[in-house]
Amino acid sequence: MPLHELAGQLPPRDYLVDVPRLISAYYQAEPDPEDPAQRIGFGTSGHRGSSLNASFNEAHIAAVTAALVEYRQAEGITGPILVGIDTHALAWPAFMTTVEVLAGAGVPFRYQEGYGPTPTPVISRAIITANRGAGGAPCDGIILTPSHNPPSDGGFKYNPPHGGPADTDATGWIERRANELLGDWQSIRRMPFERALKSDAAEAVDFVRPYVETLDQVIDMQAIAGAGVSIGVDPMGGAGLPYWEPIAEHYGLDLTVVNDRIEPDFRFITLDHDGKIRMDCSSPHAMAGLLEIKDRFDVAFGNDTDADRHGIVSPDGGLINPNHYLSVSIDYLFGQRKQWGEGLKVGKTIVSSSMIDRVARGLGREVFETPVGIKWFQPGLTDGWLGFGGEESAGATFLARDGQVWNTDKDGITMGLLAAEILAVTGEDVWARFNRLIDRYGQPFYARRDAAMTAEQKSRFKGLDADSLSIDRLAGEAVTGIRTRAPGNDAPIGGLKVETANGWFAARPSGTEPIYKIYAESFHDGTHLEEILSEAQELVGGALGD
Repeated sequence: MPLHELAGQLPPRDYLVDVPRLISAYYQAEPDPEDPAQRIGFGTSGHRGSSLNASFNEAHIAAVTAALVEYRQAEGITGPILVGIDTHALAWPAFMTTVEVLAGAGVPFRYQEGYGPTPTPVISRAIITANRGAGGAPCDGIILTPSHNPPSDGGFKYNPPHGGPADTDATGWIERRANELLGDWQSIRRMPFERALKSDAAEAVDFVRPYVETLDQVIDMQAIAGAGVSIGVDPMGGAGLPYWEPIAEHYGLDLTVVNDRIEPDFRFITLDHDGKIRMDCSSPHAMAGLLEIKDRFDVAFGNDTDADRHGIVSPDGGLINPNHYLSVSIDYLFGQRKQWGEGLKVGKTIVSSSMIDRVARGLGREVFETPVGIKWFQPGLTDGWLGFGGEESAGATFLARDGQVWNTDKDGITMGLLAAEILAVTGEDVWARFNRLIDRYGQPFYARRDAAMTAEQKSRFKGLDADSLSIDRLAGEAVTGIRTRAPGNDAPIGGLKVETANGWFAARPSGTEPIYKIYAESFHDGTHLEEILSEAQELVGGALGD
C-alpha cells in the first residue's frame, strides 16, 4: 500500500470527524437488521463500528447489553459488572445506553467516579482482584472502546469473570441473541440515565488508585525510581492519561506526560500510513510526535486509546518493532524473575516472530503458539503455567513478580513500564538488548502485506490446507511444515502458515475489511523476505482463484 502524502503530519481540518454529527447519528440512525454490515458482530476485540454508517448506534448497544444481561443470568454471573470507557466520542453515549439497560434489568454496575475514562487493563485487573479467593458473587466487565480505531468509531468489549476477553462461545451466544433483539430494540427495558445513576444498581468507585498502588507487584518500580530513569509517555489522548501522574507521584518517577490533550476528534494525532487518524502506538507515523522528542528521555512509550497496546521508543533505535520488543521482554523476564517457576511457557501467536521461538529455546522454555488473539493466553495465565503472552500487534501481558496472575488482557501500561525496568536493572535499553539477541540468534526481517479479497474468496479461506498449495519449496528452501491449526492448542488459525528452516509466511482474512493479510519473516535478509512475500501472494491468490 503506497504511503499517504500526509502520513506523519497533523491532520488538516477537513480530515477531522464532525463530532456533533457523529453523536446525532448514534441516536438518530436506525440500523437495518437485514443488512450484514449493520448487524452486531463480535470480532477478536468485541463489536466495533461507526454511527455514521449505522454499524454502532443506540440500537446496537441496547441490544448487545440486553443480550449480555441474559448471558450473565444463564451463566450464573450475579456480581456487579465493571464498566469502563475510553475517550472516543461514541464512548459516552454508549456508556449512557449501557447503564440504562443494566439498571433497567436490575444488574449492579460500577463505574469510575467523576466519569473518567478507564483503560482495558485496569478493568481486567479489577475483575481478577475482585474475584480472587472470594467465594462471593463473581463480577465481570464491559469496556466501551474500539481500541486504536479512528475517532469516528465506537466499540463494546466484554470480559467475563476470568478478566480476559470473552471466548468465541460467549461472544457467539451474545452476538446471536443481540441480533435477535435488534429488530425490536426499542422494547428493551431501560431506566433513564439520571435515575440509573441514582439507583441501587449503580456505584461510583475509584479504579485508579488500586491499580496504581499495586503496580509494584508486577514491575520493579523501586528499581526504576532508584536508577533515575527519565521516562516520556504519550497517552495519545486515551484512557491512560489520568493514570500517569498518580503513578509518577506514588513511586517517585522522573516521568513526563508529553501530551495531555483529550479531544474527541483527536486532531493532535499525526496521520497514519494511509492518511487516517488512528491512535496506533505501533505506527511510526501516528507516533511521529513522540519520535521527534525521543532524545529528551532515556526511554519513551505510547499507548493506544484504551491503553492495552504499547509502542516503545529508544533514543537510538526509534520506535521498536513490536516483535522485537516481545523478544526482549521474554528474554529479560524469564531470566530475571527468580520467583517464576521453571516450567512456565512462553505464549506467542501464529503470526509473531520466530525470534521468540529462538529466544525461548535459548532459555530452555516451551513455546505455546496460538491463533491471533490475546484471549488464547488467558487459561495459561490464570492457571499459572504461562508466564507471558504477546501478539505481533503490540499487545502483551505477563505474570506478577511472584508468579501469580496479574492481568489476562493486554496491558500497555505495564509493558511500557517494563521497558523502563529493563533499562534500570540491566543498564541497557530495549534497542541495545535486541541487538544482543541478534548477535546470538540472527537478524529477523519481518513484514506484513495486505491484498484485496472478495466475499467469495473469503469463504474459500476456510478450505485452504496443504493440498490447496502445490508447494514443497519456499524462496529456495524446503518447506518443513504447512499449518492450518495452531500447534499450542490445536485451534484453527483462520488461514494457513508455511514454514521453512529460515523463513515462513502466514495468510489469514481480515475480520473487518475485504482484505487478507500476509505475514512473512526471513532470517537471511531483506531480499529473501521479499521473495517469501511475492511467492506467498502468488500461491494464496492462486488458491483463492485470483
